[in-house]
Amino acid sequence: MESTPVRVRFAPSPTGHLHLGNVRTALFNWLFARREGGTFILRIEDTDAERSTQASVDSVLEDLRWLGFDWDEGPEAGGSYGPYRQTERYGLYSRYAKQLLDEGKAYRCYCTQEELDAQRQAARDAGRPFIYPGTCRFLTEKERQEREEKGIKPALRLKVQPKTVAFRDIVRGPVSIHTNAFGDWILVRPDGSPTYNFAVVVDDSLMKISHVIRGEDHLSNTPKQILLYEAFGFPLPQFAHLSMILGPDGSKLSKRHGDVSVDAFREKGFLPQALDNGLALLGWSDPDGIEVFDLSALMGRFGLDRVNKAAAVFDAAKFRHLNREHLKKMSEEELLAVTRPYLERASRLPEGELNPEVKAWALSLAPLLRERMEVLSDAVSATDPLFVFDPASMDDEARAILAEPDASRVIKAFLAKAKQADLARPGAYRALVLEIKDELKVKGKALFHPIRVALTCAASGPELEMLVPMLAAGARLSLPTPILGPVERCERIFST
Repeated sequence: MESTPVRVRFAPSPTGHLHLGNVRTALFNWLFARREGGTFILRIEDTDAERSTQASVDSVLEDLRWLGFDWDEGPEAGGSYGPYRQTERYGLYSRYAKQLLDEGKAYRCYCTQEELDAQRQAARDAGRPFIYPGTCRFLTEKERQEREEKGIKPALRLKVQPKTVAFRDIVRGPVSIHTNAFGDWILVRPDGSPTYNFAVVVDDSLMKISHVIRGEDHLSNTPKQILLYEAFGFPLPQFAHLSMILGPDGSKLSKRHGDVSVDAFREKGFLPQALDNGLALLGWSDPDGIEVFDLSALMGRFGLDRVNKAAAVFDAAKFRHLNREHLKKMSEEELLAVTRPYLERASRLPEGELNPEVKAWALSLAPLLRERMEVLSDAVSATDPLFVFDPASMDDEARAILAEPDASRVIKAFLAKAKQADLARPGAYRALVLEIKDELKVKGKALFHPIRVALTCAASGPELEMLVPMLAAGARLSLPTPILGPVERCERIFST
């Protein structure tokens, strides 16, 4: 028997920036489609006319591209099952609504909003959930006509029969609910707009979606949708409902935990591959326990069988750790490309094309950046040891080192030899320090700590064998913020 081709969709509402929950859903759909050789569809659910904007649509497309997700069908890609914006599919919804009405599977409901609100309040007062009582289900033709003559615009409701709706969820296993829990639900509102549950079934069916992978907040919608699939005679897709993402306090991840939009993480300096990596681990685990992946590796290892039904907890520190791991794996050229905008804004690198000397020096910063960055915005603080030199800012520990017996003669010896040496040359700093060690018979902390304080005004920091060549080479360049070389730094220490 031929298997059904895998077709999945990501269907955001363009009412703002994508947040982590949305993106995790997009990621799991995309990975599943790519792993199975299937089709990934992007559909824009923009029926919320008041909140949906073209700017949000553009933002969604930009965020998905930045994260590395391409789509096979959807806006800008086209496809055989469009249009891919719900506001362009209203004609289809009207046709299918009429079909249900003509077949006696739906009915017009003339209950006003005020009447329904009063019934809801009565249910709340009685401590029970509100279930529409079917008031308009058995209206006579005369009663319907009377309401029409009063100008009441009807909604359209599905005729729901008492039964238990059962299905097997890929993530959660067997799920069942009785229709008494929701009753006759609205398909089309009085203004003619489709409800979510109606539009999504029509869209998923006509787009031949094989697997509906979405958040568990939609789990309660699934029985309603299954009834509609059955009413139309549409084949059922397979359902997989992903667990909620919780904040550290155990509540649903939201703005109370900070800005959790993709845009905010991008602004903070997270790499797209690290964000993908972190999101994949929110509810999924690798069978071999591997935690650092790029998208291509994830594609080959992801499976819905490893998705956990327990809620996932967002850990900001874990995301920063993963970002650091991905930064460490970048080449010098890649690292310069992603950090350069931050260094330019801080006036540490010139804008425009870099001359060969400046570019070579900028590429040499890679070890310093890898060692001291978690996110790209850390590029500025990571390069502070090169650009910031202020003897007045020294703390008590640094001042105590300078007050030690051998400190002054070590720094004087270093200064004298540094004036004669090319400290930009690899190995030159190490050779110079070994000479001082032999001449002054000083070693260990007594040797290295005074030199460190003299060059950085701090008792700790990057390895000097890495830092000193950067200082010496950078001091020769014309940079927006000039760098003091090793000689000038030692002289300033002596002058304070």
